[in-house]
Amino acid sequence: MKIELLLILPLLTIFFNCSNTTTNNYEIQSPNSSNRIVIKLNDAVPEYSVYHNDVPVITPSKLGIALRSQPDFSQGLEITDAVQSSFDETWEQPWGVQRLIRNHYNELRLTLVTTAEPRRKLVVVFRAFDDGVAFRYEFPEQGHLNDFVIMDELTEFNLPADNESWWIGAYQWNRYEYLYEHTPVSSVGKSHTPFTMQTADGLCLSIHEAALTDYASMTLENRGGNSLKCDLVPWAEGDKVRAAAPHVSPWRTIQIADKPGDLITSYLILNLNEPSRITDTNWIQPGKYVGIWWGMHIGTFTWGSGDKHGANNANVKRYIDFAAEHGFPGVLVEGWNTGWDGDWVANGNIFSFTEAHPDFDLPELSRYAAEKGVRIIGHHETSKGIGNYETQVEAAFQLYQDYGINTVKTGYVGHGQNIQRYENGEPTDHLEWHHGQYMVNHYRKVTELAARYGIMLDVHEPIKDTGIRRTWPNLMTREGARGQEFNAWSEDGGNSPDHTTTIPFTRCLAGPFDFTPGIFDLHFTEAGRPANRVSTTLAKQLALYLTIYSPLHMAADLPENYTGQPAFEFIKMVPTDWERTEVLNAAISQYLIIARRDRHSADWFLGSITDESPRNFQVALTFLEPGRTYRATIYADGPHADWDTNPYAVTIFEQEVTSATVLSLKLAPGGGQAIRFTPTD
Repeated sequence: MKIELLLILPLLTIFFNCSNTTTNNYEIQSPNSSNRIVIKLNDAVPEYSVYHNDVPVITPSKLGIALRSQPDFSQGLEITDAVQSSFDETWEQPWGVQRLIRNHYNELRLTLVTTAEPRRKLVVVFRAFDDGVAFRYEFPEQGHLNDFVIMDELTEFNLPADNESWWIGAYQWNRYEYLYEHTPVSSVGKSHTPFTMQTADGLCLSIHEAALTDYASMTLENRGGNSLKCDLVPWAEGDKVRAAAPHVSPWRTIQIADKPGDLITSYLILNLNEPSRITDTNWIQPGKYVGIWWGMHIGTFTWGSGDKHGANNANVKRYIDFAAEHGFPGVLVEGWNTGWDGDWVANGNIFSFTEAHPDFDLPELSRYAAEKGVRIIGHHETSKGIGNYETQVEAAFQLYQDYGINTVKTGYVGHGQNIQRYENGEPTDHLEWHHGQYMVNHYRKVTELAARYGIMLDVHEPIKDTGIRRTWPNLMTREGARGQEFNAWSEDGGNSPDHTTTIPFTRCLAGPFDFTPGIFDLHFTEAGRPANRVSTTLAKQLALYLTIYSPLHMAADLPENYTGQPAFEFIKMVPTDWERTEVLNAAISQYLIIARRDRHSADWFLGSITDESPRNFQVALTFLEPGRTYRATIYADGPHADWDTNPYAVTIFEQEVTSATVLSLKLAPGGGQAIRFTPTD
């Protein structure tokens, strides 16, 4: 919903500097003039640079596209047209961390034409925002460019210094699910995005992409020293992108922030996506859920059939009863369908998405859940069997719609996606990268189909978020990083204490993350896994509901582990849909203090987390409404709490506060604090 349209008109010359077309020098500035893009042709080769407050952020870096069997858009170019404009609106998210978002930028469209015959056009569009810059390539419809294949995108990101960086390697078997590396840029290999950096002067940068549509995902390749280059994930045959004009690339984005917390409250990625294509979004509802998922990871239940099969009628009804008693609107049920027996990881083609296990009665359980005011959350695990899934997915969504199921968690476990092709009438297996153009299009196809059936999606093993949730807001949340489940079984013992203080500044810059917080039994000795554990305090598990955003948040632990736990009250009451978000204090990979206001009340919530180091903070509550008194319900690390030696110590207390209050926060090693502020008047 668009709230206010402020300005769409040509830029003043202060924002655009073009002396004449013979010099081929162009410049565009952000509305507040803090960020500036300079574009020029260097010996007929296009280059761009970026400045923040006149300090170089990106030094001259090449632009261009290499095509198969056609002359490249990389050299021998001239600029024939330059169009400037400005745009300013405020729009409303149907759900999210910030209800109203301002989209304010200055734009420059440059038309590049090859000097050699046949003369062909490439448009490069630049946008300068106060929180960063973006650009993309457009391939207009033209006589000499119909179908074409991109073999390389030549975009560079040359840096003036060897910045500190946080990244995960690309082209690895476990997709995005790795602990983050923390190295100088010069030590980076091939990296996924978002790729986060901090300069020696404290400036924060993140390279990513927006509106990834019918194109290959961008990774970053280190070309030596401080030079990074776009590296597109290829098709199996080596093509990068198969297209037909007109076509556009995703936006290449560089978020720029004077301090780490401003990266978190940058909405540049969302602003570069198209408005919602779903006219009526009232059926799209954030919320919390419970489910049998965690029991499978710690070995209490199994996905497959047998004595410990988790998705049996009695067990699912037990979870439905628990959800109804404690106000959770959803119950996730995995392992309900046939195909889980045997080595399902190796053979996703055995799954049926409409046939249930004999001990799972979908009609009865749907009726029982509805009677209790609860909905079942459906589950589709493809395990690489994309061809198998695509032949069944519409019937599967129809089945769920018939039984009132409006949320589905999908999964794509495996390395490489199995695409069935036919040769001489016989099916053959064919593997494509998780992040190439084929799978980008598959994920979008499923999202659009889900919208037709009124279904919200929680996608695990996904393509990375690039803001598409603005256009398709039924795509609620994703995994796409190393989540809580690694604590249950990973050979390295689980996530390190600084993992959850790193991902808000890296993975979460892309969008919501279904991390599945809320584990109260932090050790797994009774489950036969003494080497594994959750490396947080109990209070930090509560704070994760604030510091890691998801519109669908899970209370992930077993119901019995919440029984008699006063801290469980915080999970029950914390919202998943917000009016406003403010970052109060932050340091990448070290700590985060964030405040969010509930969209549906005057309540505020605060979450604070730290890495393995204990920390003390004085936090001014200036975000609260002046002149009002609030009751602060505080869930803090208890005396002598420590993620390693004393993780369960938690103290719960109340105090009255106002916007003039300065609150003392004491965080234990690996600890956190969660607070609810409720007006007393």
